Amino acid sequence: MSIRSGRKKTPLRSPVFEKQNASAPPATTYKLQKLLAQKGLGSRREMETLIASGQVSINGRVAILGDRVGAKDRVQIGKRVIRFDLSERLPRVLLYHKPEGEIVSRHDPEGRPTVFDRLPHLKSSKWIAIGRLDFNTSGLLIFTTDGSLANRLMHPRFEVEREYAVRIVGKLTAEQITQLTTGIHLDDGTVSFTQLAEQGGEGINHWYRVILQEGKNREIRRMFEALGIMVSRLMRVRFGPINLPPRIKRGKWLELDEKEARRLLDMLS
Repeated sequence: MSIRSGRKKTPLRSPVFEKQNASAPPATTYKLQKLLAQKGLGSRREMETLIASGQVSINGRVAILGDRVGAKDRVQIGKRVIRFDLSERLPRVLLYHKPEGEIVSRHDPEGRPTVFDRLPHLKSSKWIAIGRLDFNTSGLLIFTTDGSLANRLMHPRFEVEREYAVRIVGKLTAEQITQLTTGIHLDDGTVSFTQLAEQGGEGINHWYRVILQEGKNREIRRMFEALGIMVSRLMRVRFGPINLPPRIKRGKWLELDEKEARRLLDMLS
């Protein structure tokens, strides 16, 4: 289960979560025009024009559109060497196990607890929530200091998967499973699960694993409600390539270390 962007990618597996292969991760690279624009040399479109004109070189060869550079590459515009401090570009990424009874907002007129109250304080930036979970939903929330990373994971055009564990009262029929995976009509459009699998249960309660590629407000609950089914518990267990690590207890967070953050960026590049 993975991000859908042309080809399948493996969910994030880092030393924090489980044992890793000892092989070294690939070097992180970035789009040349993006780095030049971030350097303040012009807009990204202007940098693309500059590259296309043949005025930019990488390690002595003329750069072309689509080139990527890493920490060891030498970039020049004419004879001027452009230096990038790539270490400063590494965003902070935080995984949080949200319990029921918290909202994903900095301020609440009703005075309810907010997830931001639990996060470490930042002096010169702020935490950006990647996606939301409603008041009664628990599970994985991702926070970052990088707006571009947040957009890459949240924007609908990237079709990033969200995976949930859903407990319902009753059991789905074959017809209901077909409806949920082919299309349920809601007020704001037709939605469906890309995958739905039964996970067993006890008594009148049954668990299911579902995957979808969008994040509309209370979407999963509304899909089941449209069939007259009550969701008694809902928990997000994966967002894109990141699984909720079992070691993170409810109300606790874990920050990715440098190696894990770089690997996440590599997987999304």
